[in-house]
Amino acid sequence: MSRIGKKPVVLPAGVTAKVSAANEFSVKGPKGELSQSIDRDITIKIDGDQILVERPTDQIRHRALHGLYRSLIANMITGVTTGFKRELELVGVGYRAAVTGQQIDLALGFSHNIIFELPKEIKASALAEKGQNPRIILESNDKQLLGAIAAKLRSLRKPEPYKGKGVRYSDEIVRRKAGKSAGK
Repeated sequence: MSRIGKKPVVLPAGVTAKVSAANEFSVKGPKGELSQSIDRDITIKIDGDQILVERPTDQIRHRALHGLYRSLIANMITGVTTGFKRELELVGVGYRAAVTGQQIDLALGFSHNIIFELPKEIKASALAEKGQNPRIILESNDKQLLGAIAAKLRSLRKPEPYKGKGVRYSDEIVRRKAGKSAGK
């Protein structure tokens, strides 16, 4: 058995979950509603306040999907109860971010500003405190979408290893390299 897959997912109070006939798992809570299509081989049983994920055989494919869907369901439940948050830091002289509605206006050292359109499921805010690097805070109830958007923002200007300039996650550690050594 998968160690992750066999653990039941606990449904907190105020959260409702259901599985449709088309193997569509949906969960609804105070922070919104999420749904995920489940592979037809994997079965999901809702037993009171617990959700159990079961697989038919010990095939490698079934074992892989078992843990995957259990993790996805657990993340969905966490998302609709507490939500997820990702913080990005802009390191570099003149790097700025401004949020207006569902758009982020980024000045990342290019000849032009980058305007990034956010999906409606994500809320963003920009912080620029004196003496600190500008930060972008992304919040959502969908962990997959939040991670994808944060990765896309980071890819606009990845942190470089010599000066550490670029867009990085706030908990990311950038390995620094020594520059050219002078003389012979």
